Amino acid sequence: MLEPVDVVIIGAGASGGAVAWSLAETRMRIVCLEQGDWVKPTDYPSNGRDSEARQMGSFSPSPNRRAGVMDYPINEDNSPIKVVNFNGVGGGTILYAGHFPRFHPSDFRVRSLDGVADDWPIDYRTLEPYYAENDRMTGVSGLAGDPAYPPKQPMMSPLPLGKSGATLAGGLNKLGWHWWPSDSAIASSDYEGRAGCINLGNCVGGCAQGAKASTDITYWPHAIRAGVELRTRCRVREITTNEKRMASGVVYYDADGVEQFQPAEVVIMACNGIGTPRILLNSASSRFPNGLANSSGLVGRNLMFHPYAQIYGYFDKAQDGYRGPGNCIWSQEFYETDPSRDFLRGYTFEFNRGQGPVRTAIAGMATGRVPWGEGHHDAYRKLFCHRTGMMAICEDLPEAHNTVTLDPVLKDSSGIPAPRIDYTFSRNSRRMLDHAVARGTEILLAAGAHDVGVELPVTNGGWHLMGTARMGTDAERSVVNEWGRSHDVKNLFVVDGSVFVTSAGVNPTCTIQALALYIADSIKQRLATLFD
Repeated sequence: MLEPVDVVIIGAGASGGAVAWSLAETRMRIVCLEQGDWVKPTDYPSNGRDSEARQMGSFSPSPNRRAGVMDYPINEDNSPIKVVNFNGVGGGTILYAGHFPRFHPSDFRVRSLDGVADDWPIDYRTLEPYYAENDRMTGVSGLAGDPAYPPKQPMMSPLPLGKSGATLAGGLNKLGWHWWPSDSAIASSDYEGRAGCINLGNCVGGCAQGAKASTDITYWPHAIRAGVELRTRCRVREITTNEKRMASGVVYYDADGVEQFQPAEVVIMACNGIGTPRILLNSASSRFPNGLANSSGLVGRNLMFHPYAQIYGYFDKAQDGYRGPGNCIWSQEFYETDPSRDFLRGYTFEFNRGQGPVRTAIAGMATGRVPWGEGHHDAYRKLFCHRTGMMAICEDLPEAHNTVTLDPVLKDSSGIPAPRIDYTFSRNSRRMLDHAVARGTEILLAAGAHDVGVELPVTNGGWHLMGTARMGTDAERSVVNEWGRSHDVKNLFVVDGSVFVTSAGVNPTCTIQALALYIADSIKQRLATLFD
């Protein structure tokens, strides 16, 4: 048995890094266990000419495709959306695009406003100071004054619109629809020792420049200097409990595959909306026969992704193509519920730039735009650097039948049961996606596109993993309370996207980290009475 610690954090990604940094000032002994390892920026695909190939293989966002020693398999046969994640220090922020929007105030009051789902036990004002703190730690590029949001102040000027952003903004202007420069976790200029973006154009393959704010270069250096111990290649199997029905520590396999037990006074889950319910369910015991913290039966239920539609167009004039970060502008014209539409809630258009040469060829041939034989090269030239478009990120309402459970057969290399995903689209999501495709097509045609294509839904789009250990004040209808503590196990906390009550229509990373900082602050304020 290892020496006991005050706090053990499971997961070193977006939320794990934030909560570790915040708690470090308490001078408690804190250990973080991360299944993956540090990734050297020199190993990122953007350093080589084979970057696109590697992003479809060893650096694929799909753990099932990567199938690396640090990954766990996922049975997603019964889901139209496939899970994408990354195991390593920094977690999904290593491979995310850096879109960094906040939730809207309305996103915390969906039940009150629209009669569906549930209201959060906290509101925008509760998180507002933590959003601001996280923006400062992250280094957000953007432009103040967006009419879609309450006032906020980015740290740096926005990323350049470029040819693609200007073209798409022109289409939105013709239609009279909202658009604004995106809030991005990508430095537009030098910031806190990080160099500004130099348009490598491979944000989702890891940023070798360090301009993109992954937590391995934002929160973790500060947390480690403050005394937090980060152990990598530690695969957690289960959380143990004692006779007082409190968490007593975690069982994990170290880098050599040796089983270890780490005793701890407090356990914090930061493993995302798939990994957290997986460990909680695998921690079933005679005290907690249905899984740890699961008296409500909601651990693993209400899984939310974000159904994506991709709408793209080809233009006579050359666009940015693969150059520059993908982020440029967004539109929230259709974000709030409109009674004239046949669905509730709404979505954000996130406009992107284009594709690299390999993806241009693959997409061109797959859609019949690039033939084999005569005319192949001419057709390709008309596509390369002539494509731009958008993603519609649709709010996914919680439904109890969308679940993460333990697969009875599939296991990882340590013999731990793999997660099984069961997920279906709601009628509301399908109608919202159809609406987004129709409006996105209008934008592209107004911007001058002569050819429009659609991917609906985006199959490998399960970046956002939410809702499987929801927060609330009623122990029968939630897993953790309004400050992230388990209703059942008083020294167990969850700080990742599992606690989301609703998903909003924006990327969740900014809100995940703000919640982690808020929960850490709540723990610090209650240290003397934490276990009462």
